[in-house]
Amino acid sequence: MNQNSQNNQSNQNFQSNRSIQNTQNSQSQKITFLPQHGHYRHLRVYQVTEMIYDITFYFTQHYLQKGDRTIDQMVQAARSGKQNIAEGNQAAATSSETEIKLTNVAKASLEELLDDYEDYLRVRNLEQWGNLHPRYEKMRLYARSEQIKKDYAEKIQRMNDEEIANLCITLIHQAMYMLHKLLATMQDRFVKEGGIKERMFQSRINYRNGQNNQWNQNGQNNLSNKNNQNH
Repeated sequence: MNQNSQNNQSNQNFQSNRSIQNTQNSQSQKITFLPQHGHYRHLRVYQVTEMIYDITFYFTQHYLQKGDRTIDQMVQAARSGKQNIAEGNQAAATSSETEIKLTNVAKASLEELLDDYEDYLRVRNLEQWGNLHPRYEKMRLYARSEQIKKDYAEKIQRMNDEEIANLCITLIHQAMYMLHKLLATMQDRFVKEGGIKERMFQSRINYRNGQNNQWNQNGQNNLSNKNNQNH
């Protein structure tokens, strides 16, 4: 074999090995069965439920009589809505089923809290603001704004019980809407990607296929080198 042939063969082997290495790196990057999630505190729905909890705590301390069992029920429902979103987000890395289950619990807790606020208004002959109420649209826009996160703690101190209850009802409706969309996304992802066991199994299959491809390519390179040396 002349020098030029040897150089060409070396270049071919180098390119082939480089291609294998790129394939391995690509496969290595794909071997991830733990989905990446942002921190739950960055979720808009968590931020809303945190406000709901704070407002509910204030509301029950100022407008319900001490010893009323409704105080604990409302505070616990508000806390459950917030905490189960957080726990569901944290559980997402290892269990889609748990993530969906906890998010459903959060939604159910907020529905329970919504009933308590509506009951409070009804039995006291206070008005629940509907679409036709003159203050409804302004309240809805405020509940959706970024401003509410900055001043709600101070603003509720200047509100009466009807105003606070309607603000919280508006926030609960917004949170439940976001949770409904979040659950739909989770369920769609679960159908397409499966649970953790399925992703682990698929990652293992992908890795083994990559290893087999590497061994086959190495065998072909060795055979090619022997043939070239014989010539």
